Amino acid sequence: MSEATTTADYFGAYGGRYVGETLRPALDQLAAEFPRAWRDPDFQRELQRTQKDFIGRPTPFLYAENVSRALGGADIYIKMEGLAHTGAHKINNAVGQALLARRLGKKRVIAETGAGQHGLATAAACARLGLSCRVYMGAVDVARQRPNVFAMEMLGAEVMSIDAGSRTLKDAINAALRDWSASFPDTHYLIGSALGPSPFPEMVRRLQAVVGAETKAQMRETGADFAALVACVGGGSNAIGFFSPFIDGSAPRLIGVEAGGRGTGAGDNASRMTGGVARVGVAHGYKSRFLMDDDGQLLPTHSISAGLDYPGIGPQLADLGESGRVEFTAATDAEALDALRFFARHEGVLFALESAHAAAAAMRLAPAIGRGRAIAVNMSGRGDKDLFITAKALDRENWLAFLQSEIDHA
Repeated sequence: MSEATTTADYFGAYGGRYVGETLRPALDQLAAEFPRAWRDPDFQRELQRTQKDFIGRPTPFLYAENVSRALGGADIYIKMEGLAHTGAHKINNAVGQALLARRLGKKRVIAETGAGQHGLATAAACARLGLSCRVYMGAVDVARQRPNVFAMEMLGAEVMSIDAGSRTLKDAINAALRDWSASFPDTHYLIGSALGPSPFPEMVRRLQAVVGAETKAQMRETGADFAALVACVGGGSNAIGFFSPFIDGSAPRLIGVEAGGRGTGAGDNASRMTGGVARVGVAHGYKSRFLMDDDGQLLPTHSISAGLDYPGIGPQLADLGESGRVEFTAATDAEALDALRFFARHEGVLFALESAHAAAAAMRLAPAIGRGRAIAVNMSGRGDKDLFITAKALDRENWLAFLQSEIDHA
């Protein structure tokens, strides 16, 4: 296994390109061609046109007036990425990388997915651009995100259920990397988060930075004094895009929210920056902070949200956490469910379970910041995808009765 040594591949001590020699040509090609595409006016025009007409950008920036009044502290604004096509921020990156794949002459795209939103976005982008699509997904996530699996297949994607290991996102990534190693001459691996071997973390950050750029302009239009931006953090694509235009300053505060799960023990959460269990290591082609044992094996994780149970964190966010520019906290499964219900009933907004972790942190933060200032929360996805999880958690008896009636009448 080799690793890149150029400073451009790293964010402080984190990042790099720890891959086998078979993948080096594919990564070298991406490292050379993505900057060229980014500077190409034709590529930018097509990207911006697709963002507007296919994704539906810009997404709204909602003043959560009822929630703000009920909490009695700072005003809360919601960046409504859940209103983007396919229901989450993932489409921003999927469209950009799919356009790049077509530019490179690739006919086939593969992807990994946890919550299903990246897989859905990739399937939609590939259908739009006429590319073959295969999505790797852990068997546990296939079961708990069945609506997204059905939608991916409707869009023409082949969904590969992975039964190895913990049968979640990390195992889907492993399978996708094995596929790419054997197929890269005609295949692009469309990584969904700001992680993996260089240049993926920087590519994904740039493609998701549209969220932060819009938010910055929308914040200015409100005239409010924003004390903090809050985003959930799994791998980190929504957070790094949301935070991107603010990183070089000292304000507002940037707060990343990890999955506190059901407890503090190993295997009960996915807290890489806050839990005290994570260590620096190498996995999935990059160096970062991972939940891993003394032998470098990734530990089991848990979150009620399928998109936050990844055992590592993107290298730039790890570096920003170490420097103190991004503050990290965690929200438990129970807190996320409470926030989901609170925002739904007070504001008519149904957060994805991942984004509900950010909403939970904002609920804690608003009274502490106090009146006269504001908080921006990234609703990175909407919650209809979580029906099979939230209905069972919040209305178990009626939900199970409904499912039984469907089985009885099938």
